[in-house]
Amino acid sequence: MAIPLRKSNEIEKLRTAGQAVAKTLKYLEKNVKPGMTLKEVDLMGEKFLNDLGARPAFKGLYGFPGAICTSLNEVIIHGIPDDKVLKEGDILGLDIGSEIDGWYGDAAITMPIGKISKEDEDLIACSKDSLYYAIDLIEEGMRFKELSKAIEDFIVDRGYQPLVKFCGHGIGKKPHGEPEIPNYVNGGNVKSGPKIKNGMVFCIEPMICHEGREPVILDNDWDVVSEDGKRGSHYEHTVAVVDGKAVILSQVDDE
Repeated sequence: MAIPLRKSNEIEKLRTAGQAVAKTLKYLEKNVKPGMTLKEVDLMGEKFLNDLGARPAFKGLYGFPGAICTSLNEVIIHGIPDDKVLKEGDILGLDIGSEIDGWYGDAAITMPIGKISKEDEDLIACSKDSLYYAIDLIEEGMRFKELSKAIEDFIVDRGYQPLVKFCGHGIGKKPHGEPEIPNYVNGGNVKSGPKIKNGMVFCIEPMICHEGREPVILDNDWDVVSEDGKRGSHYEHTVAVVDGKAVILSQVDDE
């Protein structure tokens, strides 16, 4: 497995793509309201990305029909933008990829639509908190399996389960690459496998279920839900390892 080590100028190009995603997510988080359809959210996000000089990287990727993954309520990831109307109390996952000058950015949030239940607030907090916990842990020399185990332990300690069979990933001049970074460990020694090194750039993305870890793909061949049928949440950042620690590329400077 060859995980690329990026030079500082390449990391800056990835930061530019990542910041376009971050700005778009912040814009949508502020402007998406009850009564909008998922298609309207998708078009709003695509226009904002385009105005920033970015191409929506997910549009057409592996045949995906939208510009943005809009994952509503029970849909945890890969939600297709359609005519469903957002209602007060919904939760909406937004996963956005960008491409600028051949370099890619990727990030995701799960946001409330109006006022949501305490149960859903806690669910969203688990995905967000586990992401930042993982980012703070990352250091040069750590093994990716150790990182996966730490994410899994955090999620389970909060009373939830990580979605299996989907994972974080490397990113660069392609939207997805090595390494694969699950939010769980499938047995084996966590002290085995590749180590994290300076110059690596990858996406961490906890995907949270209530009880059942196994995914179910719905009839549209994209929407992924948990086997338990309950709501899920998802958060993601692109990070680069610089001077031994993780630096977030997919956030705007005032975050």
